[in-house]
Amino acid sequence: MIPRSRTFAALALVLVAGCSSTPDEPSPQQMRPLALKEQASSVAKGDHGYVVSWAGVLGNSNPWHFGENVVATIVGLDAKGAEVFRMDQPLDAIPPSGTLAFTGQAVTGAKPEKVTISHRSAQWRQTARVPSSLRKFPVSRVQTIKQKDGTYLVTGDVGNPYVLPASSLAVSALLRDKSGKLLGGASTFVDDVQAGKTPRFILTVEGLPSSTQVGATEVVARTWGSTGRPYEELAMGVRCPSTRSSPAPRRSRRTRDVMRFLAKASPDPIRRTKYPASDEGIHDKASVVPRSDARPLRRCPRSPVHRASPQATGLFAGHRRPFLALPAISSAHQ
Repeated sequence: MIPRSRTFAALALVLVAGCSSTPDEPSPQQMRPLALKEQASSVAKGDHGYVVSWAGVLGNSNPWHFGENVVATIVGLDAKGAEVFRMDQPLDAIPPSGTLAFTGQAVTGAKPEKVTISHRSAQWRQTARVPSSLRKFPVSRVQTIKQKDGTYLVTGDVGNPYVLPASSLAVSALLRDKSGKLLGGASTFVDDVQAGKTPRFILTVEGLPSSTQVGATEVVARTWGSTGRPYEELAMGVRCPSTRSSPAPRRSRRTRDVMRFLAKASPDPIRRTKYPASDEGIHDKASVVPRSDARPLRRCPRSPVHRASPQATGLFAGHRRPFLALPAISSAHQ
């Protein structure tokens, strides 16, 4: 028979182990690998050899993890199966349950008869945001024009659905035939995409045979970088509202009295500024025309204020709308 004290000790160890255990991160063996859904390539004679162009689409079926530090390997083989060229292409991060369209081009001396695309295993990292918050970058006004030299000019506008500006976006255009088969593509970059702005992009798809019949053009935009950090930083910001923004919150009576007192006592008019006030105090330089819609100013009936406190200016430090910067009061106005 097992002593009662040993039985209690064993139960206590089981309870402690059960309470202290936490769910582990999925191991690389549990993650579903990336899948190369589509690929296309073409070879054209150039001035310095043969121009090899390729395009592909990688898919990530994991709903909570970014596929990072992915490298695609493009290999060209001649008619005998000998390797003509090999190129490693670092790719951008693939979002959870998303796809990545990539394109590339290289020049080789010998003509390859076959071009293959493969990729290395990705490094997985769980997203810090809900996957539904990773919004796609809208693309509009896409036009595809065939040029006299056989190339295709693709133009359009790209937007930013977030408040934070996107420092650099990669834009890829994929050309398909009438049945939807991938023919080729090209990529370009658009820098400093501000919220609410739609800068224009222009790119050229080269290397397609002259008999190619393009039926549709698919354009996708994404953040540039081998990790998902730039994407998450945008998603962590406040999203741009689709409708008219709500009015600014009403200031307290004490804040209004302080601002009116400072405006009455200072010889410099109050100005509007889009830069937030620092936590150390208020701006010392203020000189522009006063607001035309300002209410009549009156002296604060409370105790004299020698300098605006950080608490008063801190009310507007995190606000996105323009606010009033309060000028400092010299000792002559005290």
